[in-house]
Amino acid sequence: MQIDGHTRLAAVVATPIKHSISPFIHNYAFDKTGVNGVYVAWDIPAEDLPVTLENVKRYDMFGVNISMPYKPAVIPYMDELTDSAKLIGAVNTVINRDGKLIGHNTDGVGFFRSLATFADFDVKGKVMTILGGGGAATAIIAQASLNGARKINIFNQSQFLEATRAHAEKISQATGVTLAVFPIEDLALIQEKINESDLLVNATSVGMDGKSMILTEEVTFPQGLQVADTIYQPFETPFLAFARSKGLNAINGLGMLLFQAAEAFEIWTGEKMPTQEIWQALEEKYNS
Repeated sequence: MQIDGHTRLAAVVATPIKHSISPFIHNYAFDKTGVNGVYVAWDIPAEDLPVTLENVKRYDMFGVNISMPYKPAVIPYMDELTDSAKLIGAVNTVINRDGKLIGHNTDGVGFFRSLATFADFDVKGKVMTILGGGGAATAIIAQASLNGARKINIFNQSQFLEATRAHAEKISQATGVTLAVFPIEDLALIQEKINESDLLVNATSVGMDGKSMILTEEVTFPQGLQVADTIYQPFETPFLAFARSKGLNAINGLGMLLFQAAEAFEIWTGEKMPTQEIWQALEEKYNS
């Protein structure tokens, strides 16, 4: 990587953000593609958000990635939103196009690129059941709808059902896809919906302790069900281990992390990210 007077900047903006591996992914890509760029992490307080976004234009940056807690907060500062950002109600990628800031969300795109790459799975015309209703879940639900899923079953905690239903209705009206929302505490209902599904996703944080999972070991899976978890630390959650013990293909969230970054990099630069090389480096890092 050569830094000179023509080097352009990209960054990830959040707080806290020092732990992020986005700089590793993007700087690897800049180096391998020969694009003259550098990617850094900016840990900023909320009151600095407006000037930070103004600086994206001022310094002619490629753009910035946005992580929590600022994904919804940046929307008022965007000149334009993509369909995914509108449906999700959150921005994780800001594109600087001729001084205009375009808010995009690549989380759902990254998830389904991961499924296509590692499981040869396409959600179009399929039924998906997803556990969780937070930011990652919403991105996956919105993108599945944009990609033409036939039906989506959403399970979330009872206290959040009203808000989840309202957001699901908005996505359904925009895309024409059937979305149904249920209480995650109802394990019998989860079993019923799993039985009709092609894809089962855990988009909750349950399993990050390496011990817990929402399902019980009495649950059964239909043959050929594709299983995915948005968690990548630990590399194999109890949910994934259980699904694999039943002979199912199951993937973790590391691919989602990589491919959401790839989508942003490719939009910013017009160059394809060397995802296979970076995947090998990430796999060594997190599967050790």
